[in-house]
Amino acid sequence: MREIPVQELQINPMTMIAREWMLVTAGNQERGYNTMTASWGHLGSIWGRPDGKWPGGLPTAVVYVRPQRYTKEFVDREELFTLSVLDESWRKALGYLGSHSGRDGDKVAAVGLTPVFDGGTTYFAEARLVLVCRKLYRAPLLESGFIDRDIVTYDYPEKDFHDMYVGEILKVLVAD
Repeated sequence: MREIPVQELQINPMTMIAREWMLVTAGNQERGYNTMTASWGHLGSIWGRPDGKWPGGLPTAVVYVRPQRYTKEFVDREELFTLSVLDESWRKALGYLGSHSGRDGDKVAAVGLTPVFDGGTTYFAEARLVLVCRKLYRAPLLESGFIDRDIVTYDYPEKDFHDMYVGEILKVLVAD
């Protein structure tokens, strides 16, 4: 993989996240890691920095993790998380990674992915795109915040509201 400046990233986040899906991964070789499939998230910019490097706002990724997900323990513990996007040939593996828990075994090995340990975090060699993110903000989604109550009924029948994580995109890696 090779690194490119975030300004050169050419993607459609609507199809990349919602239709292609991505892996949210946190942890490292020393302390362990876990990953989960996600089809909800956002890419954009928010907040500034005193150094003026990003006057329009920091490049950010927003992901959502339910409280019962094993990956949440790793995202909460670590400073960094990654988003790995794989091509369509990995669709079945993404389905498996999203429906099985890392608590129950090595699900990454079960689907044949190769973890890459880089700079204190983990992504996958088979990815076509990797975003390395540094956590900036975490907050729970609250039932009281939903204006459209149908979302609560449809997406949260168990009231297991996601935590939202905003991460600064530190590095963009693309497949060679």
